[in-house]
Amino acid sequence: MNNWLGLLIAVIYIFSLIGIAEGLRRWRDYSSDFTRKVIHIGVGMLSWALHVLFDSPWYFIGTAVAFMIINFLDWRYGFFAAMSSSDRSNLGTVYFPFAAAIVAFLFWEQPPLMVAALMPLTWGDGLAPAVGKAYGRRPYTVRNHKRTVEGSIGFFIAGFIFTWLALWVMGGSPAISPTAALLPALVVTLLTTLVEAVSIWGLDNLTITAAAAFILAYWPF
Repeated sequence: MNNWLGLLIAVIYIFSLIGIAEGLRRWRDYSSDFTRKVIHIGVGMLSWALHVLFDSPWYFIGTAVAFMIINFLDWRYGFFAAMSSSDRSNLGTVYFPFAAAIVAFLFWEQPPLMVAALMPLTWGDGLAPAVGKAYGRRPYTVRNHKRTVEGSIGFFIAGFIFTWLALWVMGGSPAISPTAALLPALVVTLLTTLVEAVSIWGLDNLTITAAAAFILAYWPF
């Protein structure tokens, strides 16, 4: 696909997600913390299509940098209510595209690892707050940031499933069988679940991805 066409599709996709999330917020009166995670998961899943949209990582990296700026301005001035966080110290929406850009740079020639490195952040971190809010009965606090054991379990389950699927299903090198993908997916998810549990101020978008990328970079596939 032409890179500029891929860029246009990616931008339309992201802004469509924001529009859908804003529609849900207004129609169903969902909180912005919920709609923010809808966008979070949807944008993370774009990683599965990057090699269809682009033949070079630099177009995506440029897009990610642009959204870092857009998301910072949104954090500062509140353009998109569906993306706002109740925690004003949380710059997670700025850190997310930065983390994705670094992963694309590191693993562009290894698509299974590129996508897998983003799945704990995409699905684990995306679902943990929703699971914690719906089912959380065992809270714990890290520097005034509240989490629940149930939310951490939700992070682990979702993160493991999608990390495993990315390693197995995503085409390209290295080719990994479903059985061979189990152990690295398990190790990545265990570590990122622990990292998410103690990360604050939205830094989990960086620390989760850094932990996943480190393990996958040195795993002997």
